[in-house]
Amino acid sequence: MCLIAFAWRPGHPLPLLVAANRDEFHARPSRPLGEWPDHPGLFAGRDLEAGGTWMGYTRGGRFAALTNIRDPSRTQGLRSRGHLVAEFLTAEVSPQLYLEGLSDHLAGYSGFNLLVGDGTSLWFLNASEGLPQEVAPGVHGVSNASLDTPWPKLQRTRDGLAAQLDAPRPEALFDLLADRWQPSEGALPDTGVGLATERLLSSAFIASPNYGTCASTLLMVGSDGSWQMIERSFGPLGAQLGEVSVGGSYG
Repeated sequence: MCLIAFAWRPGHPLPLLVAANRDEFHARPSRPLGEWPDHPGLFAGRDLEAGGTWMGYTRGGRFAALTNIRDPSRTQGLRSRGHLVAEFLTAEVSPQLYLEGLSDHLAGYSGFNLLVGDGTSLWFLNASEGLPQEVAPGVHGVSNASLDTPWPKLQRTRDGLAAQLDAPRPEALFDLLADRWQPSEGALPDTGVGLATERLLSSAFIASPNYGTCASTLLMVGSDGSWQMIERSFGPLGAQLGEVSVGGSYG
């Protein structure tokens, strides 16, 4: 994923609400959201080039999502970051212990942010910072920098999610993720990719012929064990390709 807005509210009737966009080259093959045949009970899209995923959930209540860190100066890692999401989802270790163990093996990966949770706690790791941290209750966002870095599109999407917490509706949340608003040039981040690319990447929903938002995903987890994931997939220039919904209960 390249933009994740989420509300983490332990003890609330809806403790976890996630709205996220995955941005990628459209030519990279992937499979839409579904249950993995080789890991029954794991629900996620799948990168068919490297085999991992960008966001997923399990019937046991485990959640993980990943974004890349935009840093052209950083050496390209040899390992696929998407395997980290799948690895946590299929593990039994706590979120804290998983990230603490991962902290000693970051050199093999390109930059990433990783969110992992088990329904009891939610943890975050920025590979550049290298120090796992427990996510405080509240509304947060992460894109291609660190947690809650005040990029305009992140703030706009996070604030939009916060405004819907009393009565979140999937269609309204998808509207947030479909937002193509771009900030003024002076408000753009400078991540070393050039002005034209910064402008292209500055909207929540990115639409271009070769690169852009490939999937928008919602995850809603209730304190009663109910959960639902809805994913819309997109092609070049933002053409909608399909929608998948899965859900159930845990515990």
